[in-house]
Amino acid sequence: MAQLENMIGSVQAKLASLKNELMKALVGYEGKGLTITQRNGKIYISLENRLLFPSGSWQVNSEGRRAIDEISQVLVSRPDIKIMVEGHTDDVPYKTGAVIKDNWDLSVMRATSIVRLITAHKGINPQNITAAGRSQYEPL
Repeated sequence: MAQLENMIGSVQAKLASLKNELMKALVGYEGKGLTITQRNGKIYISLENRLLFPSGSWQVNSEGRRAIDEISQVLVSRPDIKIMVEGHTDDVPYKTGAVIKDNWDLSVMRATSIVRLITAHKGINPQNITAAGRSQYEPL
Protein backbone atom coordinates (compact mmCIF):
# COMPACT_ATOMS: atom_id res chain seq x y z
CA MET A 1 0.00 0.00 0.00
CA ALA A 2 2.84 2.38 0.88
CA GLN A 3 4.50 1.71 -2.48
CA LEU A 4 1.28 2.53 -4.33
CA GLU A 5 0.82 5.72 -2.34
CA ASN A 6 4.40 6.73 -3.19
CA MET A 7 3.76 6.11 -6.89
CA ILE A 8 0.57 8.18 -6.80
CA GLY A 9 2.37 10.95 -4.95
CA SER A 10 5.16 10.93 -7.54
CA VAL A 11 2.69 11.21 -10.42
CA GLN A 12 0.82 14.02 -8.70
CA ALA A 13 4.08 15.89 -8.07
CA LYS A 14 5.05 15.55 -11.75
CA LEU A 15 1.66 16.84 -12.84
CA ALA A 16 1.87 19.80 -10.47
CA SER A 17 5.37 20.59 -11.75
CA LEU A 18 4.19 20.47 -15.38
CA LYS A 19 1.20 22.67 -14.59
CA ASN A 20 3.46 25.22 -12.89
CA GLU A 21 5.87 25.25 -15.86
CA LEU A 22 2.99 25.81 -18.27
CA MET A 23 1.51 28.56 -16.11
CA LYS A 24 4.87 30.36 -16.02
CA ALA A 25 5.33 30.00 -19.77
CA LEU A 26 1.82 31.30 -20.49
CA VAL A 27 1.59 34.08 -17.88
CA GLY A 28 1.18 36.72 -20.61
CA TYR A 29 -2.07 35.13 -21.78
CA GLU A 30 -4.05 35.49 -18.56
CA GLY A 31 -7.45 36.97 -19.30
CA LYS A 32 -7.05 36.36 -23.03
CA GLY A 33 -8.96 33.10 -23.28
CA LEU A 34 -6.49 30.64 -21.77
CA THR A 35 -7.01 28.37 -18.78
CA ILE A 36 -4.87 25.58 -17.32
CA THR A 37 -6.47 23.01 -15.04
CA GLN A 38 -5.45 19.70 -13.50
CA ARG A 39 -8.06 16.97 -13.10
CA ASN A 40 -8.37 13.22 -13.41
CA GLY A 41 -4.60 12.82 -13.54
CA LYS A 42 -4.24 15.07 -16.58
CA ILE A 43 -3.37 18.67 -17.41
CA TYR A 44 -5.87 20.53 -19.59
CA ILE A 45 -4.86 23.64 -21.48
CA SER A 46 -7.87 25.38 -22.98
CA LEU A 47 -7.35 28.15 -25.51
CA GLU A 48 -10.48 29.86 -26.73
CA ASN A 49 -10.98 29.99 -30.46
CA ARG A 50 -10.69 33.79 -30.41
CA LEU A 51 -7.11 33.45 -29.14
CA LEU A 52 -6.18 31.07 -31.94
CA PHE A 53 -8.36 31.45 -35.03
CA PRO A 54 -10.40 33.97 -36.96
CA SER A 55 -14.05 32.91 -37.10
CA GLY A 56 -14.66 30.02 -39.49
CA SER A 57 -10.93 29.49 -40.08
CA TRP A 58 -8.28 26.94 -39.19
CA GLN A 59 -5.37 29.32 -39.86
CA VAL A 60 -3.70 30.08 -36.51
CA ASN A 61 -3.25 33.81 -35.91
CA SER A 62 0.01 35.36 -34.66
CA GLU A 63 -0.99 35.50 -30.98
CA GLY A 64 -2.10 31.88 -31.12
CA ARG A 65 1.22 30.90 -32.71
CA ARG A 66 3.09 32.55 -29.86
CA ALA A 67 0.99 30.70 -27.26
CA ILE A 68 1.52 27.35 -29.01
CA ASP A 69 5.25 28.09 -29.22
CA GLU A 70 5.38 28.68 -25.44
CA ILE A 71 3.52 25.42 -24.79
CA SER A 72 5.78 23.53 -27.21
CA GLN A 73 8.93 24.76 -25.48
CA VAL A 74 7.68 23.25 -22.22
CA LEU A 75 6.74 19.99 -23.97
CA VAL A 76 10.21 19.65 -25.54
CA SER A 77 11.64 19.26 -22.04
CA ARG A 78 9.17 16.42 -21.37
CA PRO A 79 9.35 14.11 -24.39
CA ASP A 80 7.41 11.27 -22.73
CA ILE A 81 4.14 13.19 -22.41
CA LYS A 82 1.17 12.06 -24.49
CA ILE A 83 -0.83 14.94 -25.95
CA MET A 84 -4.34 15.18 -27.37
CA VAL A 85 -5.26 18.34 -29.24
CA GLU A 86 -9.01 18.84 -29.58
CA GLY A 87 -10.47 21.24 -32.10
CA HIS A 88 -13.82 22.89 -31.38
CA THR A 89 -16.27 25.16 -33.18
CA ASP A 90 -19.42 27.02 -32.27
CA ASP A 91 -22.85 25.93 -33.49
CA VAL A 92 -22.90 28.32 -36.47
CA PRO A 93 -23.10 26.07 -39.53
CA TYR A 94 -20.00 26.26 -41.68
CA LYS A 95 -20.69 27.29 -45.25
CA THR A 96 -19.68 24.36 -47.39
CA GLY A 97 -16.51 24.91 -49.35
CA ALA A 98 -14.07 22.93 -51.43
CA VAL A 99 -11.97 21.79 -48.45
CA ILE A 100 -14.29 22.05 -45.44
CA LYS A 101 -17.75 20.45 -45.53
CA ASP A 102 -19.03 21.28 -42.05
CA ASN A 103 -18.08 22.04 -38.43
CA TRP A 104 -16.70 18.52 -37.96
CA ASP A 105 -14.17 19.15 -40.70
CA LEU A 106 -13.37 22.61 -39.35
CA SER A 107 -12.74 21.30 -35.83
CA VAL A 108 -10.40 18.59 -37.13
CA MET A 109 -8.55 21.09 -39.33
CA ARG A 110 -8.11 23.35 -36.30
CA ALA A 111 -6.68 20.47 -34.26
CA THR A 112 -4.27 19.43 -37.00
CA SER A 113 -3.15 23.05 -37.48
CA ILE A 114 -2.12 23.13 -33.82
CA VAL A 115 -0.48 19.70 -34.04
CA ARG A 116 1.61 20.88 -37.00
CA LEU A 117 2.82 23.89 -35.01
CA ILE A 118 3.73 21.71 -32.03
CA THR A 119 5.52 19.05 -34.07
CA ALA A 120 7.57 21.71 -35.88
CA HIS A 121 9.64 21.91 -32.67
CA LYS A 122 12.63 19.61 -32.61
CA GLY A 123 12.29 17.17 -29.73
CA ILE A 124 8.52 16.68 -29.99
CA ASN A 125 7.65 13.10 -30.90
CA PRO A 126 4.69 13.08 -33.34
CA GLN A 127 3.83 9.56 -32.16
CA ASN A 128 2.81 11.06 -28.81
CA ILE A 129 0.23 13.43 -30.29
CA THR A 130 -3.38 12.85 -31.32
CA ALA A 131 -5.58 15.36 -33.16
CA ALA A 132 -9.34 15.17 -32.55
CA GLY A 133 -12.32 17.23 -33.65
CA ARG A 134 -15.34 17.90 -31.44
CA SER A 135 -17.31 20.12 -33.81
CA GLN A 136 -19.98 22.17 -32.04
CA TYR A 137 -20.97 19.32 -29.74
CA GLU A 138 -18.56 20.18 -26.95
CA PRO A 139 -17.59 23.84 -27.42
CA LEU A 140 -15.07 25.27 -24.99
